[in-house]
Amino acid sequence: MATDNNNKILKVPNLSFKQEQSETCFDSAERVINQKQNVPNLRFPEFTEDWVTIRLGDSCDINMCKRIFANQTSEVGDIPFYKIGTIGTIPDSYISKELFEEYKQKYNYPRKGEVMITCAGTVGKAIVFNGEDSYYQDSNIVWIDNPTNELDNTFLYYKINCVDWSKLNSTTITRIYNDDLRKLKISYPSIAEQIKITKLLQVLDQRIATQNKIIQQLQSLIKGIVVEHYNKSHKTKFKIKDLGRSYSVMNMSKEDLSETGNECIIYGELFTTYDCVATNIVSKTEKAIHSSTVSTGYDLLFPASTTVDAQSLIAPTAISQPNIILGGDMFGIAIKQDYNNEYLSYIFNYVYKNYLARYAQGSTIIHLHYNDIQNLEIELPDINTQNELVLLLHNMQDKVFTEKKMLSMYETQKAYLLNNLFI
Repeated sequence: MATDNNNKILKVPNLSFKQEQSETCFDSAERVINQKQNVPNLRFPEFTEDWVTIRLGDSCDINMCKRIFANQTSEVGDIPFYKIGTIGTIPDSYISKELFEEYKQKYNYPRKGEVMITCAGTVGKAIVFNGEDSYYQDSNIVWIDNPTNELDNTFLYYKINCVDWSKLNSTTITRIYNDDLRKLKISYPSIAEQIKITKLLQVLDQRIATQNKIIQQLQSLIKGIVVEHYNKSHKTKFKIKDLGRSYSVMNMSKEDLSETGNECIIYGELFTTYDCVATNIVSKTEKAIHSSTVSTGYDLLFPASTTVDAQSLIAPTAISQPNIILGGDMFGIAIKQDYNNEYLSYIFNYVYKNYLARYAQGSTIIHLHYNDIQNLEIELPDINTQNELVLLLHNMQDKVFTEKKMLSMYETQKAYLLNNLFI
C-alpha cells in the first residue's frame, strides 16, 4: 500500500489492488469476461451496459483561437499568452488587456471546463481550461465545445489522453488537423460511470501533482544553496574551453533502447529524466561499447537543440560513470581533474543559464554548439570549494531520485488505468 512522505497511509478511495492472473486491478472493479464488444477491460461491477461510440464531431464543435502575432506579445502584461510549449504550465508571454477584450468580443474563446488540445509540436497534449482570462496560440491549440449532456468534459479529457495519435495518418505525425478531431471515434458509458471513472483518476492526478511539488521544492532548495554558495565564494576567471576536451556523440534514438545490454543516455533524457547530475542510468542498449561514443567518467553533457527556447538548452547533466554509451543531438565535455564536473553542471544550470542562452541560434529549432560558447568566460572557485558543495548536495540529490521513483510509480499506475478503463 502506498504511503505519503510523512509515512502515513495514503488513503485513496477505491484504490486497493489485488493480483489476478498476474495483472493488477481494483478490488472495487472486475475484469469483464463476456461476449460484449463495446466494454472496457476494467470497470466498476455495478455497470454492465455497452458503451456508446460516436465521432467527436457529431457531438462537439472544434474551435481555434484567432492568431496573435509575436509583436503583440511581451514578457510582462495583463493576460497570459500560452504557446505549444507552455500550455498547462507557467506562461512566459503576455498580451494587453485591451487586445484580449478586443479579440474576446470578435472571436470565439474557450469557456471554463472545456477541453483544450495541442495540435502541433507536442501533439495531443490535453488540458481542461480553468476559466481564468488567458489567450492561446492560434491554430496550434484548439478547444472542444461540448454542448451535450451525455459526455462529461473531464471524462473526454482523460479519453483524449489515451489516444494514439500516430494511428491517425502516419507513424511520425507532427500535426493534428481539425478534421482528425472531428472524425475521432469516442466510446463512452453513462454519465454516472463517466463520473466514477474520472473521480478515480483525479485522485491519482492529485497525488501526482503533490509528488511533483515535492520534487520542485527540493530542486528549488538545491538551486538556492548553489547560488548562495557561489556568490559567497572567491572566484577566478576561466574560459569554457579551459575546462576540458569537447566531443560529439553518435546518432541514437528511442528505437535503439532495449531491456538488456549496456547502460546509455540519449538526447531526450537530458530534458525528461536527468537533472544536474545523472546518478542512476535508466536506459540500456544492445549497441557495443567499442563501437560507440562513451563517457569518460568525468563528463558534462549538453543538449544541442530544442523547439522550446534557448534557456532550456542550458541544461547540462554531469555524469561520473565511465563507459556509458551516449547518443543523439548532444555534445560532451570531458572535464579536467582541476574542476568538479557536478559543480560545473550546477552553476551552468543555475548561475550562467541566461548568459549562455544568448549564444544559442535559431528560431523554430534552436541550436547550441560547443564552438558557440568555448571562448566565453566564467568565474569559478577553487577545486576544494567546488568539492565541498558537491559533497553537501549528494544526499539531497539522492532524495530527489527517490521522490522521482515514487512519481514514476504513480504515473505507471495511472497509465495502467487509462489503458484499461477506456475503450
